[in-house]
Amino acid sequence: MFPVLETERMKLREIVEEDAGDIFSCFSNEQVTRYYGQEPFVKVDQAKQMVHLFAKNYEEKRGIRWGMERKGTKGLIGTIGLNAWSPTHKRAEIGYEIHPDFWRKGYAKEAISEIVTYGLEELGLMRIGAVVFLENTASNELLLKMGFQHEGVLKNYIHQNGRSYDTNVYGLCKVVDKG
Repeated sequence: MFPVLETERMKLREIVEEDAGDIFSCFSNEQVTRYYGQEPFVKVDQAKQMVHLFAKNYEEKRGIRWGMERKGTKGLIGTIGLNAWSPTHKRAEIGYEIHPDFWRKGYAKEAISEIVTYGLEELGLMRIGAVVFLENTASNELLLKMGFQHEGVLKNYIHQNGRSYDTNVYGLCKVVDKG
């Protein structure tokens, strides 16, 4: 059963096909996709395919993606999840996007905190990584505030819009008592 999580202001829940319109609203917005590593969506069918991909990744234990829904309202304001999930190696990479109407309101911070706690405590992860475009100042600053450590730069790591981009790589590791 898909885990439903709650924060102070949000419910993090499974993304279903009925959410395709909200997914399209995010992923057709160039402000969102410019740091996402893909071209903006032009058809709602692309959002439906993404919803199915999220479900398949969860089913195959390769990733888990939650829809971010504000309490008391219907509709997603974005998604957040763990990608490249390796239960064997106890690691995953966090990824998220939020519709620009909800930027700079603390939703990403709230959701990241909940997902990190879930990943470390419930999934038994030892490491949660993140890969962020150098130009994505907001995400770079947020991850540092959230306790992620900057580990380096990956050269030409993401190709988008006919161009290769360097990315920062971050990691947050579970503290283990070795005594």
